[in-house]
Amino acid sequence: MTGTDDVLLVHGGTPLEGEIRVRGAKNLVPKAMVAALLGSGPSRLRNVPDIRDVRVVRGLLQLHGVTVRPGDEPGELIMDPTHVESANVADIDAHAGSSRIPILFCGPLLHRLGHAFIPGLGGCDIGGRPIDFHFDVLRKFGATIEKRADGQYLEAPQRLRGTKIALPYPSVGATEQVLLTAVLAEGVTELSNAAVEPEIEDLICVLQKMGAIIAMDTDRTIRITGVDQLGGYNHHALSDRLEAASWASAALATEGDIYVRGAQQRSMMTFLNTYRKVGGAFEIDDEGIRFWHPGGSLNAIALETDVHPGFQTDWQQPLVVALTQASGLSIVHETVYESRLGFTSALNQMGAHIQLYRECLGGSACRFGQRNFLHSAVVSGPTKLQGADLVIPDLRGGFSYLIAALAAQGTSRVHGIDLINRGYENFMEKLVELGAKVELPGSALV
Repeated sequence: MTGTDDVLLVHGGTPLEGEIRVRGAKNLVPKAMVAALLGSGPSRLRNVPDIRDVRVVRGLLQLHGVTVRPGDEPGELIMDPTHVESANVADIDAHAGSSRIPILFCGPLLHRLGHAFIPGLGGCDIGGRPIDFHFDVLRKFGATIEKRADGQYLEAPQRLRGTKIALPYPSVGATEQVLLTAVLAEGVTELSNAAVEPEIEDLICVLQKMGAIIAMDTDRTIRITGVDQLGGYNHHALSDRLEAASWASAALATEGDIYVRGAQQRSMMTFLNTYRKVGGAFEIDDEGIRFWHPGGSLNAIALETDVHPGFQTDWQQPLVVALTQASGLSIVHETVYESRLGFTSALNQMGAHIQLYRECLGGSACRFGQRNFLHSAVVSGPTKLQGADLVIPDLRGGFSYLIAALAAQGTSRVHGIDLINRGYENFMEKLVELGAKVELPGSALV
């Protein structure tokens, strides 16, 4: 159940028009903050968004003795890890309950303190995201792990040692774990089948600025030569390509026109190609990207999600809302998370025609074939959407519900909007700036 302060009334049918700004990537900034733990001096991170995951990591850093304060410019944090210390288990649990990021504290804390504690982990319920990868990795570096009633207790009896690691799947989280652990481990670490997302590259840039030695090969192999000490860093975080794509899909679904200041072409090239195939228009300049619906019919497409440089799974849900307005049958094959299409049932309640299938409706190799997961969708359009009562299931699905409510005729009650704060900075203010008709129950129309 959610309280009235976690419900948003959305009066749909109005095109979103105007300008908003995206800042640093949710999938990079908290990880770069964790990296500050590894340094012998202060680090300065710029372009930091005000989102919940940032606040969670800030709290966890402070619990461990790191001084965190704002810098001189908006969106700037200065983190001083000079006096790192152990934190109270109950305090860690209270801060970390809604986030998976604490697992990434393991390597840095093992280097700094010789031990670490990780409580039960939260995060979005979009399919299996096993933390076994992380613990397997840490054991290979030489950590010992003891399961306790309140979480996992890790120790490094001696200095962690470099190792060879082959990931069964190019997991972003496991790749981050290896990077944050290997940079101060003794010897060389070789990681094969690594994730190579732009946020991973940006984390490598952060670590290199600190003094790390990291080489990326074209075959998804990363080699890290451990060093004895790292310093602080000064870094401007790359922009959030996932948030930018969400607003682009909102422009398409509502027949709107949105300039996304901070959006960057290089990290969004695959999305931009697909956006153009659907019939969306965009224009790129040095400051951002303008996205708009050029009029006429949208085109049905066949789409498969994949790890970078493929079409990102986080782009899929917002775009599916726009595909409900395309002419013909669109096919969506989700190959990253097995349960990410569950959000479509609410869209069907609003008037969409979306059928889910267990079969792989696409040509890419897929882990979910013959495993009974509803991971392919056929979207038949165009269909008129009608306002409805919606309960947000996860971060990207939640923003997708918001887009659907904005595109629909009538009023929708969207429950659980606080979850959107995990990854979308000031989204309420941005909606208002774009002319959306939204209100919190009991308040005036925003």
